[in-house]
Amino acid sequence: MKTRNIITIATIFFSLLSCSQDDNYIGGSITGGDSTIADIYPIPPSLWIDGGTEPYYSAGYTGDIMPFFDNGKFHIYFLHDAKNKPAGKGFHDIHEFLSTDLAHFTYEGQMIPYGTTTEADFGVGTGSVVKVGNTYYFYYTGHNGIAAFLESNPRESVLCATSTDLKNWTKVPSFKITAPAGYYNFDFRDPHVFFNPELNKYSMLVSTQTEPGRKAVLLHFTTADPASGNWEVQAPIYTTTPEENYLMMECADVFKMGNYWYLFFSENWSGAKGTHYRMATSLNGPWITPENDRIDGEYFYAGKTASDGSKRYVFGWNARKSPENDLGNKDWAGNMVIHELVQNSDGTLGTQAPQSVKNFFGKNVPIEVSTTEGGVNMNNNSYALTSTSDNAMVTFNPIGKRAKINAEVTMTSSGGNSGFVFHTNSTGSFYKIVFDISNDAIIGYNSASQETTRIPFDLQTNTKYNVEIIAEGSVVVLYIDGKVALTNRIYGREKYSWGILAQGQNCTVSQLQLVQP
Repeated sequence: MKTRNIITIATIFFSLLSCSQDDNYIGGSITGGDSTIADIYPIPPSLWIDGGTEPYYSAGYTGDIMPFFDNGKFHIYFLHDAKNKPAGKGFHDIHEFLSTDLAHFTYEGQMIPYGTTTEADFGVGTGSVVKVGNTYYFYYTGHNGIAAFLESNPRESVLCATSTDLKNWTKVPSFKITAPAGYYNFDFRDPHVFFNPELNKYSMLVSTQTEPGRKAVLLHFTTADPASGNWEVQAPIYTTTPEENYLMMECADVFKMGNYWYLFFSENWSGAKGTHYRMATSLNGPWITPENDRIDGEYFYAGKTASDGSKRYVFGWNARKSPENDLGNKDWAGNMVIHELVQNSDGTLGTQAPQSVKNFFGKNVPIEVSTTEGGVNMNNNSYALTSTSDNAMVTFNPIGKRAKINAEVTMTSSGGNSGFVFHTNSTGSFYKIVFDISNDAIIGYNSASQETTRIPFDLQTNTKYNVEIIAEGSVVVLYIDGKVALTNRIYGREKYSWGILAQGQNCTVSQLQLVQP
């Protein structure tokens, strides 16, 4: 692959971007239309790329992410979802962001191209990287649903490419794993490979289904030496329970933190869509389902992790909408979002913004009140909202394309909700992220009052909650007490007012701060 020119152009682009002021900001799929890279929630920039056989335009979105930490750098591989897909060409080739701090990124271009119409990787799917000796192995999904190909081949298979420098990858044409007997070869994807200390071998998890029966499983393969190319099938490491009844468990990940092993997977068909996790004291299980088993709501998907040796982070994508407006439908791929994982005393996991992202914002700016509505009592940066049936609301002037909001929220009523609003146009319509105390959940609603995403959270009256909201372009991520995150997609919000809200709830919002880069 010829990436030198790509990297040179990208370096110039990032130099310009890092020096730009906020009013010249050009990133982030803000209100639809052309999108270029954003610093903390990136998508591919708009560049011409030499794909090996012919150039194509890189403008697009960040799909499933496959992070790998090596020698002080996060190599963040991802499925590239191109805006323009030429007829007859493949899709979702693997590209890379590179970062040392997870708040600034360079775009390294295409790493693994898609294949031809007659090859197994006409479409490329999720995978993972493992280092063995001086060689890096990239196991990834080959996907080809073309009718002529399916006459003599399964739709999905596990493929491999190797490298000695994480930049120049060579596909291994002799390597292919397909679904063994008893498993469904139409859905057989997302290999996750890691060294298994309990077996002293390398393990590979593959997302598939039983056949017959169609039960979602994470099938387990092992090998003593990846260089041999010989992987032996084992029993599944996890099978969906009758209560879950998941259709598929995609993009699996396994890691150990402290005394616990954690198993991550994502599913997009149940009533609790998103990235889930299980925990156990052994890779053999039994796997425990936490009371809240999700890392984020459904607008954060395909979360996979990487550690720098001291902290572990989960990388997912914030779904865009189609069409790109507040009332659009959730669509595949969008901006990359990264959370830092926090291990609680009971072994469960919490999430918070990476410290480097928090440090990105360092300029406190005044908060300017635009309007008030209903029962509102203001005292400096503290606001008491009282609502029985009508809204109590304070709106503030627009905060621009990048901002961090900090606040302490205390609710005194056992019903109703309170939270934050972001106006999506000039007519007063707003997207709201609210704390619903009667349902023990944090919920995002679009401007038509339709629920778009939620995360369970045990809410109590007369308890102060520390809230942090990070917004860049149309990506808005709310963190609460370092416990949970809720990622939202809100188009247009940087142009219009934002505010705080109470509906059938009495609450106090104190220590309200607005911080910009």
